[in-house]
Amino acid sequence: MTECMQEAVALVTEQGYSVSKTAASLGITDKLLYNWKTKFEAEQSGTSLTADERAELVTLRKENKELRMEKEILKKANASC
Repeated sequence: MTECMQEAVALVTEQGYSVSKTAASLGITDKLLYNWKTKFEAEQSGTSLTADERAELVTLRKENKELRMEKEILKKANASC
């Protein structure tokens, strides 16, 4: 989440402003602010991955795939010896 999104959500969650009032003052829809709030709460509770965690997961999956392929190649080479 961007800093702007977090600040908008903080107005609702920490400062007690209503979603509709906050959304109107920021020039966004209530639905968008509710979506940001839901996303923020999911990140805080640990049920959602952050962008950094998602990128790390992609990297680890790629590395895991490469290691599995290398393992299979070594198994085949060892079996033929």
